[in-house]
Amino acid sequence: MACPYNSYSSSLVAKYGYRIFRVGVDAGFSCPNRCKSPTGAGCVYCDSQGARAAYLRTAESRYRHDSAFEDSIDQIAQEVSVVDDFRFSFDKQAIGLQVERGLEFLKRRYKAQHFAAYLQSFSNTFAPYDKLKELYDYVVGLSDWDGFIVSTRPDCIDDRKLSLLASYKASCKEVCVELGLQSGDDDILKNMNRGHDVACFLKAAKAVKDHGLELCMHVLTGFPGEGKEQLDRTILAICEAHPQALKIHNLNIAAGTKLYDDYLEGEVTAPCLTRHIENVIYILRRIPSDIVIERLMCETPTHRLACPRLFPDKNRFLRQLEWEMQRRGCVQGDMCQR
Repeated sequence: MACPYNSYSSSLVAKYGYRIFRVGVDAGFSCPNRCKSPTGAGCVYCDSQGARAAYLRTAESRYRHDSAFEDSIDQIAQEVSVVDDFRFSFDKQAIGLQVERGLEFLKRRYKAQHFAAYLQSFSNTFAPYDKLKELYDYVVGLSDWDGFIVSTRPDCIDDRKLSLLASYKASCKEVCVELGLQSGDDDILKNMNRGHDVACFLKAAKAVKDHGLELCMHVLTGFPGEGKEQLDRTILAICEAHPQALKIHNLNIAAGTKLYDDYLEGEVTAPCLTRHIENVIYILRRIPSDIVIERLMCETPTHRLACPRLFPDKNRFLRQLEWEMQRRGCVQGDMCQR
């Protein structure tokens, strides 16, 4: 039976005739929201790894998917070491080794032949132009990439940086900028300590597309204070930005975050499986069907995850989501007003 939403893997095959596998690269960036916020803590849900891919967390390699939670795994967010943009430097040897190991693993496990370089953790445009160009040139030159993907914040880009990214379209089939909105409600963004508002995101999203770059948008559901009214605002922002791709995350409460402190006080909790499925279906039905869905749940390593503890792994979650959408006879975009 056909997938009820526009899945990433099927979109790649339809577009190129093959799948493209991402090689995660941690280049050592920080985040302006950590460096420039009054507390230095960044977003309340972000731990010291800043969405770093699990396979790059070599110091935590002893943990497995079913490992128990350890509340001492991380220091509190305020104690995380940060560097500002003008002190940024990158380690060529470390990055080269990451790429070498990533390519080797993907070729061995998936027989992969096509790859994209993925600068994922923290804000990967948070450095002066000259340092970014040196880094990007180096990463793009490490392999024959099909894609180059840079994850960052909407308040951390400008026309010059976007023009630099667009220049790599000459050597990569696709260059994509991933921008986090998280919520279409400004009050929720303030409570998240995001450091930007919805208008900032929409302006940045337009600039990305105006430079001929692919746009992937991140949203997060289940944050305290989010009801249907707030979710509708997020959907409105998705429709207005109309990204080529979308990632939907469920709220996770991880060790070493401000949100974890609130969780210990009994102030917050995270949505269960049933609630997240409802939120995802609600969003999918109301956004354009041509938006590619790259992610539908958060995958915080379980030894860092305080809540929710009973959430299934990605494969089980996707099976249950697809079964529920098929049971209801609904598909992505069937209630979209645009």
